[in-house]
Amino acid sequence: MYIERPLPFYAAYPLWSDMNQEREQERDMQMMKTYYSRKAAVIQELVEQECDRMEYDGSMMFDEYPDKLMMENICRRIEDRYQEQMEKGPEEMQAMHRERRGEMRDLVGVLLFNEMFCRRCRHRRRRNFFY
Repeated sequence: MYIERPLPFYAAYPLWSDMNQEREQERDMQMMKTYYSRKAAVIQELVEQECDRMEYDGSMMFDEYPDKLMMENICRRIEDRYQEQMEKGPEEMQAMHRERRGEMRDLVGVLLFNEMFCRRCRHRRRRNFFY
């Protein structure tokens, strides 16, 4: 004879495990960011500040096809803010950062697009949970 056993809490509410997985992914991401170089860590902080400003419903960040020109403008704005911070630093740091402006734009772009991708994925997952 088949006897139905009650489901444990975590099996009855599958969203609970999804939230734990998201928390683990966030913790892993934070741990991996500790391995960034000092320059990349400063740029990542500026990228996160910029993404925090753009994270609202209807933002360009969550468009299906974000505008490439706007993305480049955001990269330029982050790069300019980084340059302003470095100009306040020692002279040798200033000279080094002026020489590598093109390489800097690439690094800013990669960090920005990665952060936007992570936030877009999180936004989609949460939207599916609560709507």
